[in-house]
Order: sequence, then C-alpha cells, then structure tokens
Amino acid sequence: MPDLSNSLDVTLVSWDELPMEQLSPTLGRKLISGDRVMLAHVYLDKGSVVPKHQHDNEQITYILKGALRFWIGEDEGKVVDVMEGQVLHIPSNVWHKAQALEDTLDVDIFSPPRQDWLEKTDAYLRG
Repeated sequence: MPDLSNSLDVTLVSWDELPMEQLSPTLGRKLISGDRVMLAHVYLDKGSVVPKHQHDNEQITYILKGALRFWIGEDEGKVVDVMEGQVLHIPSNVWHKAQALEDTLDVDIFSPPRQDWLEKTDAYLRG
C-alpha cells in the first residue's frame, strides 16, 4: 500500500498495481490510506458475509458492481439492500453486518482510517 501520510507531494495510484489482501476464501480488499481518510476496494463473492461489528469510523459504502444486504443495529432489526450504483452511509458506532447477494465490488470510505485494517488486527473478517 502506498504511504500517503505526511507527504508534500501528491501520489497517483492505480488499483491494478495494489496488492490484493485475501482475508478469506470469499473476501479480499485493496487499501489506500491517508492521514484522515481511507479508501478501499472490497471484493466479495456471492454469499460472503461480513460479520456484525461496529467501529468509531464513519463509513460510506458505494457499490460499483453487485449488491450487498446490510443488517443495521445491534438487534439487526433494519435490513437495507444496496444495489449497484447506490451508496450507504453508516454513522460512527452503528452495528452492521453485510452479505453479498451476488459477486460484488464495493468502495468503502472511512474517516478516520481503520487502524485495525492497517494493523491487520481485524480478526472478525479473517477466516
């Protein structure tokens, strides 16, 4: 991943040049992070599940291809399907879980950057 922190120069990055981090057989990602924002491509095979979790980071999820079903709230009482071309905003500390309804590529934006992703301590995703 390119180091975008504390740089006086701009950095140009191609997604094709970034390494794929394979978190499980059905879930992979590529990351770009600066000091105050993180951008990720998340690749999910149909049926892949992101377990219920919450984080201090504000999250915006934009579906480039495919579809994700989200369960929102600690009781998973609200269900939201996010389709190709749609965007979901998840405020800080909101419990959520997701499942890919089809093969999916989503763009996640986090502010501030997810330290657990950078430090690879995100055990809930790895399997």
